[in-house]
Amino acid sequence: MTATGTSTRSDWLRQFAPAVAGAPCVVVFPHAGGSAGFFVPLAQELSPAVRVLAVQYPGRLDRRGEPAVEDLRELARRIAAVVAEERPAAPLAFFGHSMGALVAFEAALLGGRSLGAAPDLLFVSGGRAPALTRVDPAILRDDRSLIEEVVRLGGTSPLALEDEDLRDLVLPALRSDYRALRAYVPAPGARVGCPIVALTGDRDPLAAVAEVERWRDNTSGGFRLRTFPGDHFYLTPRSRDVAETVWLALTGRD
Repeated sequence: MTATGTSTRSDWLRQFAPAVAGAPCVVVFPHAGGSAGFFVPLAQELSPAVRVLAVQYPGRLDRRGEPAVEDLRELARRIAAVVAEERPAAPLAFFGHSMGALVAFEAALLGGRSLGAAPDLLFVSGGRAPALTRVDPAILRDDRSLIEEVVRLGGTSPLALEDEDLRDLVLPALRSDYRALRAYVPAPGARVGCPIVALTGDRDPLAAVAEVERWRDNTSGGFRLRTFPGDHFYLTPRSRDVAETVWLALTGRD
């Protein structure tokens, strides 16, 4: 944080791997409870041909002293404003995983309407289309319910969350993100002008392939769907395959 209490560009966007001058830029948006570091493997796979800027949401890790944003559109607005300031001359894409897919979508809408930072391509991963988004209120009932949901999705092992210090670090951000998801209501008929590439694991317990395919309703550009072996966090073991999909889409060769 700066002396005036405002967030800086370095608070929001993290670059974990080098990129050549003029490389296409992909801004990546993490899942609920996630952090920028989730995308380190993808950034390394795409380096140095693609510049990957990973979003760090407030309320976690080195930003845990800041309040989490429990409104997805407000979160998207803040990120879109930072990206607009950073706007590179090279082609720009957004890539969001799970909750991050919705934040990336809303940021793309805002960037196109008023900020001059609309992406040329939107990747949405592991998430239902906006109109199908729903959160079981029971998940927010208590800490145990939140932990069970994370374990169900394959985000961590049950043993890891038996560590009280780790729970205290992870659960506040996770709870805030799920509140934001539960409150989210997409604007009817909202569409981005750029193409959407949807990616998902074929055994994702959160988003069935047919639910991910419905993202085609949210673009006036082209739509493509890529399915990978795996669960909700298929990206972790499939980072090389995902990087290839991103690269081919960026270069128009998919």
